[in-house]
Amino acid sequence: MKNWQKKYFNPKFYNPAYPEARAKAPQEAAFVLKAIGAKKGCSILDVACGPGRHSVEFARKGMAVTGLDFCKPYLDEARADAKKLKLDIKFVLGDMRAMPFDGEFDAAVCMFTSFGYFNEAGNMRALKSMAKALKPGGKLLLDIMSQDAAAALPPRDWQCENETFELEEREFDDRRGIIRNRIIYLRPGEKPVESGFVVRVYNAQTLSELLLKAGLKPLAFWDRLNFAKSSAQGNRLVALAVKGE
Repeated sequence: MKNWQKKYFNPKFYNPAYPEARAKAPQEAAFVLKAIGAKKGCSILDVACGPGRHSVEFARKGMAVTGLDFCKPYLDEARADAKKLKLDIKFVLGDMRAMPFDGEFDAAVCMFTSFGYFNEAGNMRALKSMAKALKPGGKLLLDIMSQDAAAALPPRDWQCENETFELEEREFDDRRGIIRNRIIYLRPGEKPVESGFVVRVYNAQTLSELLLKAGLKPLAFWDRLNFAKSSAQGNRLVALAVKGE
């Protein structure tokens, strides 16, 4: 699974802007803007923006948006969507662990479990890079899978859509808070296609500790992108933090 990111985060294998995800984006973006207290013209950095489904929604609401991702095909799709909608969004190709920003943004967001894909040092570098990008008093909203939800997932399940069978196998290391997923796609007349991912997941306590080490003060946690309070029953861990003045 070493260096798996380039194989998995590739529109030929996985595109995070699938129809159901696009349909949810307006509601999710509305939650984010309310949570960070955004006003028109607020500068927002969308970290690991993928094909830009949230970036587009932020821009629709009058925000000054910059999206960053390491996957060029995702960014090409995002730029095409923004152009079609006549939205002025800046998209940057880059690594979230070493972003070229310093005190530029009122807020940063990292959505849909786009954080936790490195070792401990790499995850901290990514979080510190987000903190560095913020102005003093800037807000960070982080949306990830909760450790409780990861622990509750079945070790294997099947899905089928449009004659494509998907087998997903999972291995969860509770002590280290790491989940390893292996995904195989089976399509009629084609060879099986396989990839997977490894992600570090957190609970409110461990994520709070990480945020504080990165210079960010935790303000609130929710179960979902709808202001539900964090609990063991939630499938998400949504954290709001602020950079010191």
